[in-house]
Amino acid sequence: MPKIASPDDRRPARVQCFAPIVDGNARVLVLGSMPGQASLAAGQYYAHPQNAFWRIISELLQCDPASPYPARVAALKSARIALWDVLQSCTRAGSLDAGIERDTQVANDFRTFLRKHKKIEHVFFNGAKAEACFKRHVSRAINAGPVVYARLPSTSPANASMPYVHKLRAWRMIIGHAARQKGLRRTQA
Repeated sequence: MPKIASPDDRRPARVQCFAPIVDGNARVLVLGSMPGQASLAAGQYYAHPQNAFWRIISELLQCDPASPYPARVAALKSARIALWDVLQSCTRAGSLDAGIERDTQVANDFRTFLRKHKKIEHVFFNGAKAEACFKRHVSRAINAGPVVYARLPSTSPANASMPYVHKLRAWRMIIGHAARQKGLRRTQA
């Protein structure tokens, strides 16, 4: 079970990510860095009410952003979109990516994940921290074949300088890639 710090704990807590949201049809993988405290407390990806992730995804998939979490997860899977975090665990004070202690980062096992989910052809990073952690801990350790990587603007409320409409425009690219038809060739990782 993911762990969060208690309010009176002065030391940063070691936190752990959730299991991936994925099925055998996924063509796109969206990667965050590590769930924040609101997400860890709720046991749900992007649970902070000001995080734009579910609002953007709901608009792109034309589903209700207020629907129950299991329905939103089902919509992701139906759209061939997987969701996970780069880091399996880390020590972090608070919820901000800036609070993640560099020397405590442990990455998820992407070698096994990408071997198991061979239809994934595009990986999108939800912000700069996810991309940086992936480059630092993962990219040299895997041979993912012709997977394409791209960074999207963070949906975090900490990225308030970018208007929602600009984030939505950038995130539209995941839909076309997720909907691609079967039959594309790719080498095995």
